[in-house]
Amino acid sequence: MNSEGIPLLGIPNHPNWLTFARKPCSTNNSPRVIIYINVRLSSLCFSLHKDIINHCDILLASFFNNSIVYWIMNIYSDSLHSTLKYLKDTKVNILNLLIMTGDLNIRDSIWDPSFPHHSAISDNLMTIADSFNLDLLFPTYCVPTRYLDIAGESNSVINLMFLQSGSTKLNNHSVHSDWHLFLNHAPLTISIAIDEEDINLFRYSIAKNSEEEVSFIKEVKHTMKSVDILDISDPIKLEETTNSLALKINMDGK
Repeated sequence: MNSEGIPLLGIPNHPNWLTFARKPCSTNNSPRVIIYINVRLSSLCFSLHKDIINHCDILLASFFNNSIVYWIMNIYSDSLHSTLKYLKDTKVNILNLLIMTGDLNIRDSIWDPSFPHHSAISDNLMTIADSFNLDLLFPTYCVPTRYLDIAGESNSVINLMFLQSGSTKLNNHSVHSDWHLFLNHAPLTISIAIDEEDINLFRYSIAKNSEEEVSFIKEVKHTMKSVDILDISDPIKLEETTNSLALKINMDGK
């Protein structure tokens, strides 16, 4: 409504969610993928990896579970399929990629019963999925994921989810088509089964202002006082001392 001032470029943020997104390069080159992680999962140490895959429409994030690193990938592929071309030409070795999902902008009879044709681009997509040891997941109920308000245009299935092959903890893939009254893309959700040993990860969380927090802070202070800081004359020795301190706190205080 007001043409004056500097355009605001950014993404919605909320204190209960960690946000991973690329910074806009310009008003005409804004990233089209975002990852939100609930703060209750902060102990899994999520991290964005532009050093491995550097594309404005691909987000690759890692997290730790029982000292093993796992990965998730959120992608958007435009009408030119530039993202898929990038992934096909970029040779990366990513083990334990659990989920690859996003708006692929590909119609194909493989995942859309209302579409009678097969696309050659789908073959590239499947090749990429195979390279990451992923399988295409079919939802519990096959319904459109993209809804159009244009007369004569049909709804379609272009939002897909790929999961780690042979995984027994990831299931119940659902498409929430009832949301099409508010969104033109239906949200996809998946349930993840948690083992008893995995639940132990969440027991490390400490309630604010609790006796456990007071005790933990006391132990951290005691540990820091015991660190030898006599020889931190250069950045390398300083980093070694810092890493040793972090490891000791993690082992002593969980």
